[in-house]
Amino acid sequence: MANTDSLYADIKIVCAEDCGNSPKKALLKEVTAAFAVSDTDIVSENFAGNVVWEVVGDKSIDGKTDVIGSMKNNDVAELHITNIITHGKTGAVNGTIINEEGKSVAFCDVYTFTGAGKKAKINEIMSYVIYL
Repeated sequence: MANTDSLYADIKIVCAEDCGNSPKKALLKEVTAAFAVSDTDIVSENFAGNVVWEVVGDKSIDGKTDVIGSMKNNDVAELHITNIITHGKTGAVNGTIINEEGKSVAFCDVYTFTGAGKKAKINEIMSYVIYL
């Protein structure tokens, strides 16, 4: 794992060196970081209008506007991305988020894109979250 250059100077992002070797992997890394710091511009740019975000056992949010409205900054200090896996029109990211108080949350987000192409938008997210 290596500390990576980040658009977000306020948090430490740790990700395996090979996580950026494909356009979809790079996009999922950027989207994961955007969620961590509530960067709604990145989400707006890369999500389909009819996106559905399901947080397993908690809630389901329909539509880009509502997904963006539900984003909140949880005082994230560190984002550790363990794996980014993509194939065709699907992808997954797992890792750990650590807040400024040192509390950790493990996550796995499974993404479905509108297609397999480079310009495909995210239209479904299934999130699994465990508070450690």
